[in-house]
Amino acid sequence: MNIEGKAAIVTGAGTGVGRATAYRLADAGCSVLVNYSRSQDAAEAVAAECESRGVKALAYKANVAEDAECRAMVREAERAFGQLDVLVNNAGTTKFIPHANLEDVQAEDWTNIMSVNLVGPFQCSRAAKDLLQAGGGGEIVMTSSVAGLAGTGSSIPYCASKAALNNMVVTLARVLGPNIRVNAVAPGFIDGEWLQQGLGDAYEPIKAAQQAKSPLGKVTTPDDIAAGIMSIITGADLVTGHVLPVEGGILIGG
Repeated sequence: MNIEGKAAIVTGAGTGVGRATAYRLADAGCSVLVNYSRSQDAAEAVAAECESRGVKALAYKANVAEDAECRAMVREAERAFGQLDVLVNNAGTTKFIPHANLEDVQAEDWTNIMSVNLVGPFQCSRAAKDLLQAGGGGEIVMTSSVAGLAGTGSSIPYCASKAALNNMVVTLARVLGPNIRVNAVAPGFIDGEWLQQGLGDAYEPIKAAQQAKSPLGKVTTPDDIAAGIMSIITGADLVTGHVLPVEGGILIGG
């Protein structure tokens, strides 16, 4: 898809991968609704930066776990842009719990993680479907994780949520074709604030171990993941129902 003159929603776009994706979309001439749930100041700064790059942009608060808020967000995109061509379901959450600590996983952990990481993308995609179709079709891209492919990650509920998201990519691709493509990127270790805060003192040793496993000798940055998202949106138009790992080859590392 040529996205110049198009419009997008990016969920969880105040920081990290969402922010980097919003900037790349704006640089390509695509207007952006910058969704956030808590980081209002950051989201408003992202929207202002996108506008400085020559497109329309706005920050919009919505909890993707709430269906009514997802639907209101899509209506706001239609009001602001008159169209919707791209939906990037990037918002996510986790809780850092060692996998062996089964008793530390509480029912509310499952509910919160699944509500944001799995139900949220479903609700946003459902809400956006008609508007995406109205423009002749569009793109939906999920931010998944290698946790959903390899079962390694911040917690068992997080891994399960991303595995379920990968499966939903396939089913939504079948349902929403032929005019809407549905795909996902699966980041590995992302060098950034989210993991720094979650891992604490373990951050640097784990980062070094991940770099050692990578055939490329690197871990990813938020902009690397944004580049993967953009490659799906602007690349070959016959790719749908697939998950693209963007992880420096760690999945094939020794």
